[in-house]
Amino acid sequence: MIKSSASQVIIAIIPIVGIVMGSIVVFFYLLWHHRRRVLMIKAGQYQKPDFDLLSFSLLTGLLLLSVGISLTVFLTVMKNTGYGLLGGIIPLSMGTGLLAYYVIKRSDRSS
Repeated sequence: MIKSSASQVIIAIIPIVGIVMGSIVVFFYLLWHHRRRVLMIKAGQYQKPDFDLLSFSLLTGLLLLSVGISLTVFLTVMKNTGYGLLGGIIPLSMGTGLLAYYVIKRSDRSS
């Protein structure tokens, strides 16, 4: 099958346009969020949000550990399967990490 040069250009432009549009959305979100925060500070209504660094570190560590272990096991065992299986292994390991986080935080509250 012969591809025309026009189709190759369109296929090459689609990711670029997606990245640019996503960047514009993120930029305006950050700009409007900053302006909103400044106006709230001027009005005296701003309250600093609480950030639980220990919970964030636990969640991040569990997610990275579960994804790392599943990728390591998959890549060492992978002989006859393709990389398409990664589309299921990564969400599975993320879900496992989130469930482990839930169990740890739930048992932490009850004690």
